Amino acid sequence: MHVIRRRGWEIPERFATPEHLVLNRRALLAATGAAALSLSPKMALAQRISDLPDPTKDLYPASRNEKYTLDRPVTDEKINTSYNNFYEFGSSKSVAKAAQALKLRPWTIKIDGMVETAQEIGIDDLIRKMPLEERLYRHRCVEAWSMAIPWSGFPLAKLVELAKPLSSAKYVRMETFLDPSIAPGQKQSWYPWPYVEGLTIAEATNELAFLVTGAYGKPVSKVQGAPLRLAVPWKYGFKSIKSIVRFNFTDQRPKSYWEALQSAEYGFWANVNPQVPHPRWSQATEELIGRNERRPTLIFNGYGDHVADLYRGLENERLWA
Repeated sequence: MHVIRRRGWEIPERFATPEHLVLNRRALLAATGAAALSLSPKMALAQRISDLPDPTKDLYPASRNEKYTLDRPVTDEKINTSYNNFYEFGSSKSVAKAAQALKLRPWTIKIDGMVETAQEIGIDDLIRKMPLEERLYRHRCVEAWSMAIPWSGFPLAKLVELAKPLSSAKYVRMETFLDPSIAPGQKQSWYPWPYVEGLTIAEATNELAFLVTGAYGKPVSKVQGAPLRLAVPWKYGFKSIKSIVRFNFTDQRPKSYWEALQSAEYGFWANVNPQVPHPRWSQATEELIGRNERRPTLIFNGYGDHVADLYRGLENERLWA
């Protein structure tokens, strides 16, 4: 999300996202054209795989977990998939069209570091190993706007369980893909690519920490961080890493992308706290995007009953950022 300069509350133009349904060789050739024919066999195969329908689409819509409820209506999908940040594809909110360059298959997740056995697993195998469910979560941006989103996915704790971290591991460091050939933002060397976020093991195994594979009853869209992203609803949105390719377990606190870029404003914890302003604007209220409404910001974004105990004894930490 945009946190270097505020650009106002303008709603960007809406982009229609086409779905390429490649059902046979003739349709594939028609869709890819001469450019695909010019690729090497290996590259052409990768392109074909990427253009196929999502192999996990039969898993959606996932059953809703009614434990997680909202105090506001769900944000319209068209807004959620257009008013969005994905710095790999540009610094504005209008990156939905550019994000279509993201190739979702093949996609491999690496799990390494302080674990019993390092491993790599394909995204489809990982998703089918996990108990998918839908949760309604609030999302609070450090820019002081908010949305409500029906995410589908599985608890991050389930991936931690699969990883089998050593008892000495204290943090999980997550990393986004790195491919400047499709992500023009990654050609900008002044940003600390690849995008990195981190959580403590205690945060990662909290019941609210959620790995997203779907939204609005279908596989999650590219601009929302397909095929795997993080949702931690008690934190500001810059703690919501997209398009994850690696989980590294470590005993060293990770330095996040935004902390590396501007540590005076964006730190490790990122917990929502309305009483502590950002250095450049207040956090006391938030705008509900798409509703022309402002509300008081809730401590921990309203999820304090689930997470406040994680931060006992850390009163001297800058828990808001």
